[in-house]
Parts: sequence; C-alpha cells; structure tokens
Amino acid sequence: MTEPLFRDDAYLREAEAVVEAVEPGGIVLDRTVFYAQGGGQPGDRGELILDDGSRLSIVNAVYGPDRQTILHAVSEGAALPALGARVLARIDWDLRFKRMRAHTALHLLTAVLPYPVTGGAVGDAEGRLDFDSGEAALDKAEIAEKLNALIGADAAVRMRWISDDDLAANPGLVKTMSVKPPTGTGRVRLVEIEGIDLQPCGGTHVRRTGEIGQAVVSGIEKKGRINRRVRIALSQSAA
Repeated sequence: MTEPLFRDDAYLREAEAVVEAVEPGGIVLDRTVFYAQGGGQPGDRGELILDDGSRLSIVNAVYGPDRQTILHAVSEGAALPALGARVLARIDWDLRFKRMRAHTALHLLTAVLPYPVTGGAVGDAEGRLDFDSGEAALDKAEIAEKLNALIGADAAVRMRWISDDDLAANPGLVKTMSVKPPTGTGRVRLVEIEGIDLQPCGGTHVRRTGEIGQAVVSGIEKKGRINRRVRIALSQSAA
C-alpha cells in the first residue's frame, strides 16, 4: 500500500520514500507526494532523486489495479531503481498548483450553477464541468461575476472525513452523476469551502479561495438537449 501524503497536505512538494516494487506500469513507493490520476484530475509529474544524485523523470502517476498502490510512470527505456532504494520524490509544483487552483474553482462553479454535474476535467489553470441544466439560460458574464465574487471572499478550504454510512444517508452531498466518490474503505473525504460548498472529493485543493486568482468563463457549449459544458480559465498567477 502506498501512503498518499498528498491527501493530507496538498502543499507538500517532496518526501523521502523507499522503492517497494517495480512493475510494468511504473515504480511503487511506500509513500508519495504524487497525486494519482482520478476524479477528472491528471496525475502529477516530477522526478525521483536517487542517493547517487541521479534523477528519474516521472511522467504520470496512476493507481494500481488494487487501488491501494500508486504507480509512478517513467519514460520508456529509463533506468529503473533497485528494490529497497531510497529516493526523494519531488513533484512539479508549478503544475500541481495550477491544478489545485482549477479544481477548487470548479467546486465554486458548482455553487454558482446548482445543477447536477454530468462530467468534468481539471486542467492546468483551466477546467470544465458539464451540467444537466435543462433549458436554463447560462450567461458567461453573469457566471464569471458570481464565480469571482466567491473567489474574492477568500473563504477557507478544509478537508474532513465521514463514514460510508454517513454518505449513504446524505446522498445530496454528491453533485457528480458520472463520477461517484470511492467507498468501501469505511470513510470518504469531504472538501468544505467555508459557507459555500461541501462535497466528496479526493483531489488536491488550495487552502483559501483567494489563491485561485481571477477567473473567466471561456466558453459555454451545448452537449445534448439539456447538457451544457462550461469552461473556465484562470489568470496566470494567483497573485
């Protein structure tokens, strides 16, 4: 089992780890700061630094078939470390932070547009959500104004856990129709944006909405009779 350090601290950029396995899909560490692809958010990129100073580029991170291990994918032909080797796992922080900002902004977007979510994707300082919005008229300028007001509130973003049973008793917490929160381990992580939003999510997020930066609604597309895809883009810097 890989200890997912990113789940408790999304701002942790590096950590020492031990190589536990080398599999066709990548390298398994005992612990990692690399977010594993899932929930519409891509896996992290970065590097592993070995004791001799050599560096191994990590091009993606994904869950193994058991969902308990995380595979760190390397470029084809790369020299692999030995079992038991100690490494320093370091993420591409600039890329991670862009995705953190975008992911939290998409949670705010679900508060602006309170419709069932049928799909979505987190990008690099951009993202999109698909809404089952019926015949409602969606206006880019109005959505952007409301979204930036929530960002400007600089609300705290916190994580907490509930049991699988608690989630089953409160189905309204789940906003996504296409992606269900993982259950079966006995608990589910909630992301709370203070006074604004609460929903299950395993992704990485900023600590306060003010870190997101200015947002624009870059497009609204019709995806079927009652589905609308809303795209957002963020300023290059949260500052």
